[in-house]
Amino acid sequence: MWVLGVFFSIYLNKYSPSSHSQTSSWFQGDHYYEREREMEEAKSKFRRICVFCGSSSGKKTSYQEAAVELGKELVERRIDLVYGGGSVGLMGLVSQAAHDGGRHVLGVIPRSLMPREITGEPVGEVRAVSDMHQRKAEMARQADAFIALPGGYGTLEELLEVITWAQLGIHHKPVGLLNVEGYYNSLLSFLDKAVDEGFISPTARRIIVSAPTAKQLFGQLEVCMPLHLI
Repeated sequence: MWVLGVFFSIYLNKYSPSSHSQTSSWFQGDHYYEREREMEEAKSKFRRICVFCGSSSGKKTSYQEAAVELGKELVERRIDLVYGGGSVGLMGLVSQAAHDGGRHVLGVIPRSLMPREITGEPVGEVRAVSDMHQRKAEMARQADAFIALPGGYGTLEELLEVITWAQLGIHHKPVGLLNVEGYYNSLLSFLDKAVDEGFISPTARRIIVSAPTAKQLFGQLEVCMPLHLI
């Protein structure tokens, strides 16, 4: 028994972390802890974010760059993507960027739109649904927050619906506008006008936040307070 105790003591001394150099394969000193801190800082309270955006790319390259930047920001913060399922336009860019970075990508798309909005290999997981109503409901159910990139009628419809649901207390999830080069300035001015004219309460106006870059927008979304707590 005494021999076993001595052997075990020698084993611990030989193979304990403190007996290795900082360049050992399983303990790397300051570099190890620096990486741990970086990973901790990159964490988000959101597990999945739904992104609304156009199936077109838009005329400005800044819109396309913003979509890629948003996808990379999701990767950096270790957030999975829920989106409309298309592989074209801004939808294709944001989903490909998130997928390339190792995040899970869930695309929800009506069967009738699959031939039009999916070209080549689909990105990530594709969930086919019956119609637009099911698409929006499933995306909202899967997500912890919502972000709108530039887009057209479809993007506005999806955006305004989740804002309305938040106002009605159907969900308590943050909503953000990625206002690339002031794309949504007119919409934000309209919302302010509706407040002035008594159609939207000042509290409800705070449902939606906006910023020109993905990093700045996440800074607001992470601290955004649900409407029922304001």
